[in-house]
Amino acid sequence: MLHPVLDRWRFCALLASAAMLAAAHAFQRFGGLAPCELCLKQRTVYWVAAGFAAVAMVAVRMPGGPRLREASCWVLALVFLIGAGIAGYHAGVELRFWPGPASCSGSGTVTAAALKDLLNGAGQQMPACDHAAWMFAGLSMAGWNALASLGLAGLSVAASARERSKR
Repeated sequence: MLHPVLDRWRFCALLASAAMLAAAHAFQRFGGLAPCELCLKQRTVYWVAAGFAAVAMVAVRMPGGPRLREASCWVLALVFLIGAGIAGYHAGVELRFWPGPASCSGSGTVTAAALKDLLNGAGQQMPACDHAAWMFAGLSMAGWNALASLGLAGLSVAASARERSKR
């Protein structure tokens, strides 16, 4: 059942990354949930994964490219594991298991006075990293992202194994 996905893992990783970015931007745009510093770092991982997957899709079709099939899946696994680490760290900050970065201590509230200050040239304060803006089933967006990233890393490892078995 997973074989078609694993056989086209670079394309599926690109789609999954794009879907995660689209969801994050939808929460921001339509849900009004501004991203904190750690949220933006989690998005960066998906941008890297999407870019790498797109390049790898082309590279494996070039002369000598088939030997890159397994390696590209391992690189995607590493990228998604890094994403899981960042998201897990963020979830821990939200749950107050450990402190977050000092630069991520904003309040995340928007007032008329804050908007007026912004229009007058004042800097914009980022939302706090230690406050979960959205929760579902006891997990914040960072927690769900950690699980999604772990799942994508696992699929990347499975795709690597599938590529190896095809040789």
